Amino acid sequence: MSDLKKMYKTIMDDHFPESMTIQFGDQTLVYRKRSWKIPDEKIGELVEKGLRYGENPDQEAAMYELVNGNLLLGDCQFINPGNGLVSSISEDDMIQAGKHPGKTNLTDLDNALNILKFLTDRPAAAILKHNNPCGVAYGATVAEAYDRANMSDRIAAFGGCLVVNRPMDISAAELVSANYLEVVAAPDFEDGVVEILARRKNLRIVKVPKISTLENYRSTRFVDLKCLIDGGIIVQQSPLNRIRTKDDFLPAKTVCKGQEYIVDRAPTEEEYADMLFGWSVEQGITSNSVIYVKDGCTVGIGTGEQDRVGVAEIAVFKAYTKYADALCFRQFGVPYKTYELEAAQGKCDIAALREVDAQAKMDRGGLIGSTMVSDAFFPFRDGADVGIQQGVRAIVQPGGSERDFETIQACNEASPKVTMVFTGQRAFRH
Repeated sequence: MSDLKKMYKTIMDDHFPESMTIQFGDQTLVYRKRSWKIPDEKIGELVEKGLRYGENPDQEAAMYELVNGNLLLGDCQFINPGNGLVSSISEDDMIQAGKHPGKTNLTDLDNALNILKFLTDRPAAAILKHNNPCGVAYGATVAEAYDRANMSDRIAAFGGCLVVNRPMDISAAELVSANYLEVVAAPDFEDGVVEILARRKNLRIVKVPKISTLENYRSTRFVDLKCLIDGGIIVQQSPLNRIRTKDDFLPAKTVCKGQEYIVDRAPTEEEYADMLFGWSVEQGITSNSVIYVKDGCTVGIGTGEQDRVGVAEIAVFKAYTKYADALCFRQFGVPYKTYELEAAQGKCDIAALREVDAQAKMDRGGLIGSTMVSDAFFPFRDGADVGIQQGVRAIVQPGGSERDFETIQACNEASPKVTMVFTGQRAFRH
């Protein structure tokens, strides 16, 4: 066990080359390996290191930044050099290296930016872990955005990567420093903030100045490579989100056996706002996924399942669980599971926890009035029915199923009626 703990603390030397060249026909892209000079407490000097390790501590890893070459394939112009975000983080940006970043720290940071690039109009926070969001939220301030994102799933957020889209201030830093996170990133840090965050010496504190220009990355594509176990490679364009405003949504309607089916109730402005927010968050979640959002905050996130009704149910379960935990934490100052254990040991009153359970059940885990978002169409109405039974008021899905009419019927049969829109595109992410 001691050897395993040592592995997690050790920065691996990598044997990847200093530069990498990829040739697409007669077009060449040149990449440079990134590393940072960081203080080594043992020797008291700066040492130059790349990634800590890969997905596991026995995997060498390296990160490369595009430094030369402009790729044009067909009518698609891919992202050009000079637009680096995570791949161009410098020593000055690595305000505190903490344990020194590994592959998962930076891919979490990257995917947080992938979500936040659609949420630039007001303060927003995204907490990522294992390349999926734990919580995402808008707020009137950075502090409120972080608090809402964190409280939507305090359990998953433990040890996560937090990214905010506005400079972090003192009030936000005080909230953040009370929790354990692996990474905190922002476009800037106001005076006194770094000192507060640095109370946790292992925290990676990263400045990403181009967060202020994230909106520019909405329409840029990059080359997405998937390596196979036989050494082969699948190459694809990165996706583009066609939904930018409420007018980009499509009416939920279809024709089956000569009969037209259309959702009875049009969305309200508030519902459109959550539809846009939810579909933006959906861009950074592994499929199959179903999520629930409410008032610009995630309520339940179901990820990476094989069946759609199952993931809809998992997201409901998570919503109830996280809601009860939040109630317990606000009331007693401890996580739900901690209180439950102490109650079993006779240290506190189990009746109080049962009241928390009853409240979570009555409030349906915060799902009443939420918006349900699916990254692909519902092949049967059973998936939508899961959300409708929990009191969702709106549904967003790509549309295109042969049984769209059944899902439309489910919305119209609900009491009160549920509104629904189509996106006209799915958001698979593997």
